[in-house]
Amino acid sequence: MLGWFKKKSLLSASDNKRIVEAIKSCEQLTSGEIRVYIESRNPLVSTIERASDIFFTMNMQQTNQRNAVLLYIAVKDREVALFGDEGIHQQVGTEFWNHQVTQMISHFKENNLTDGILKCIAEVGNALIEKFPYIASEDKNELPDDIIFGK
Repeated sequence: MLGWFKKKSLLSASDNKRIVEAIKSCEQLTSGEIRVYIESRNPLVSTIERASDIFFTMNMQQTNQRNAVLLYIAVKDREVALFGDEGIHQQVGTEFWNHQVTQMISHFKENNLTDGILKCIAEVGNALIEKFPYIASEDKNELPDDIIFGK
């Protein structure tokens, strides 16, 4: 009977590990930071407003080069957003973010949540690597690499 009350995980342990490893791999080549936030439902605000709220609540704007990126997903609402801090946004622009969101949605429509996330991490990671390359004497991991699971 206790099994009825057990919260279902939004990702398998294997998928979770693959995503965290992809973040770590990208961040070894850039000073940029990538975070993934997944929740079941968006609590009644626009998707980008929700992503922005999470971004600032987690103090992601405090990276040295203002190059942190949040990938936000509300699974049951089928919503996704990318929110990049001003440093990276000035380098890649709105069209880049919109293209990445469109790509993720196409993966999600095929029930490939993990593949969509991994592809997005790779593409965002490549932009961060190009615009904010890793400098061994200066770089440190400013934000945790783990996935944040909301409600």
